[in-house]
Amino acid sequence: MNNHIFGIHTIIEALRAETHIEKIYILKTTPNERLSELRNLAMKNQVPLQYVPVEKLQTLAFKGNHQGAVATISSMFYQSLEDIIKATLDAKKVPLFVMLDGVTDVRNVGAVARSMECMGANALIIPISGGAALNADAMKVSAGALNYLPVCREKHLLDATYMLKEYGIQLIACTEKAQDTFFAANFTEPTCLILGSEEKGISPALLKVVSQQVKIPMQGKISSLNVSVAAGMMLSEVVRQRIAN
Repeated sequence: MNNHIFGIHTIIEALRAETHIEKIYILKTTPNERLSELRNLAMKNQVPLQYVPVEKLQTLAFKGNHQGAVATISSMFYQSLEDIIKATLDAKKVPLFVMLDGVTDVRNVGAVARSMECMGANALIIPISGGAALNADAMKVSAGALNYLPVCREKHLLDATYMLKEYGIQLIACTEKAQDTFFAANFTEPTCLILGSEEKGISPALLKVVSQQVKIPMQGKISSLNVSVAAGMMLSEVVRQRIAN
């Protein structure tokens, strides 16, 4: 699903051509005017940067002349969230989105995408930085669902929530700290499910703007679920309510 290009000039030209770049790896200790140009273009194009040791670059570039920079090219085509919202509403469908906050395990993201595609969700929303890269592993775990499921990569998830609310889409956060169970939510309404990482959960900033916080009722001694399992259960309840309605 991904391949790498290396060399400052090559990556700059790829950015100018609006090539879909997943991430750029940069050697932090390399002072270079062209490298500054690359960083500026990356920020303008909202491409994540990661500073790494030279050994990482040598591995990614297969010991080629990387000049302090290697980029991962993705075959994943990220789509505009607003375009997806409008297209969903124009098609007279009840929107169903999933937003993942801080989920860094590619296997979890792939598994969530698989459940979403099976349940008829409209798009997956992820952050540009602080989330898992949608690489070959994610594609494999998704069983190919990422070939069909629109993915929106947002610079700031908080801004994405404001847009969703402007279009009348409720934000339902799945958190074990909630008082209500997910049976109390009305999923027949346009909905965006928000799930966080197992370690940190959903960020406080996002929790402040959600329409409702819900939890999955559990009877065992373990108090938390894998995020992909939780997403599957939430999506199943959405579909149950919409079919029953």
